[in-house]
Amino acid sequence: MRLDNRIALVTGAAMGIGAGIARRFSEAGATVVVFDINAERASEVAKTLSQSGRATAIRGDVSVEADVRSAVDRTIREFGCIDVLVNNAGIEVLGQVPDLTSADWDRQLGVNLKGAFFFSKYAIPHMRAQRRGVIINISSVHAFVSYAGNAAYDASKAGMIGLTRALALDHGSDGIRVNAICPGYIDTPLMDAWLATLPDADEAMRQVLSFHPLGRIGTPHDIAEAALFLASDAASFISGTYLVVDGAMTASGH
Repeated sequence: MRLDNRIALVTGAAMGIGAGIARRFSEAGATVVVFDINAERASEVAKTLSQSGRATAIRGDVSVEADVRSAVDRTIREFGCIDVLVNNAGIEVLGQVPDLTSADWDRQLGVNLKGAFFFSKYAIPHMRAQRRGVIINISSVHAFVSYAGNAAYDASKAGMIGLTRALALDHGSDGIRVNAICPGYIDTPLMDAWLATLPDADEAMRQVLSFHPLGRIGTPHDIAEAALFLASDAASFISGTYLVVDGAMTASGH
């Protein structure tokens, strides 16, 4: 599973899953564009990757169309193409529907779903012109199992599955494959932020571990390996589907 001479753009790549994917893609030979709203951390990731390959950082907000269009244009100017797009950037807005504001809802879907729409919109014409491309959308097990107080997040991640199917159907004839990855509990800053909202984080973590038949939660590297497979030629006949990476958590009924 190699990505030699391929250009990969990864959103939300300054930390967590995105940084893990960027790192693994670079190890596999790809030139990586690290896109994130946090310019300092994105630059740090790109600098680390540049020690063994080519990488650059672009600061932007996935929910702002002008930022996305500019990032895609810059990638094309500097590297000539986009072979792999990973729509990973995401946030989690907690709350039941009656307690959410319209701004809460728009912010959640703006980052998690509209961001994937924007990047796909501007990357696909270039992929179509080169007759090849891979799009990987980072969804979640929340696309098909729900937990209390996650209405907006669940809606955004379920929407990613629908978008994945539609893009695969519309652009398969252009040589573009589109798939999603649905992570379960992954050791990331997003999970740390969730634990910080709970009255007993240690007890919550014990419960989470009990949900996993494999006896541990996932790591960004686990998701990165799945992304590398889907991005590589090893997955050349896989499109329009999703890969659950959750240590059998959902299989156990959680």
